[in-house]
Amino acid sequence: MFDQYLIRKDSLENVVCDGKVVGFKFAVRIADYRGCFLSLHNGYYINCDGVVYPREVQRFEVNGKPPRDFEEIKKCVWEHWNYDDEAYVYVSKEGGLAPGKHVIGLQQSILAQYGYMPWDEEWVKNPPVPGSGAGSGKTAAICQFELELQK
Repeated sequence: MFDQYLIRKDSLENVVCDGKVVGFKFAVRIADYRGCFLSLHNGYYINCDGVVYPREVQRFEVNGKPPRDFEEIKKCVWEHWNYDDEAYVYVSKEGGLAPGKHVIGLQQSILAQYGYMPWDEEWVKNPPVPGSGAGSGKTAAICQFELELQK
């Protein structure tokens, strides 16, 4: 629905921890106009320059809290990600990204928060893999962004 606004264009940065570049991050918005409870946020399909970064190497920062993995996020049943709120996706990648432009393919996976489908109960126990199309909510397609590394 709001696919072209999923990533803020000037937000791609390398992440430095203890003087070492450990990955990269970028700012995201939710594609669902209602927002969602965090426990329904299932991660992202991320393809940067032809390399796929699975949910296991992703962290998510929202609501002023430190970055959390999606195993922790799925337990946040009372915390809400509002439509207007910007969040950050962190990706672990030793050495980060090289200076210059990068192409990122992105698909959000946010499980439905209303209605009932036969697979909903199974998805709570075993969430679908982001990028498979299952559980993609309002981002049915993998969106492409060209971003320039900042700093």
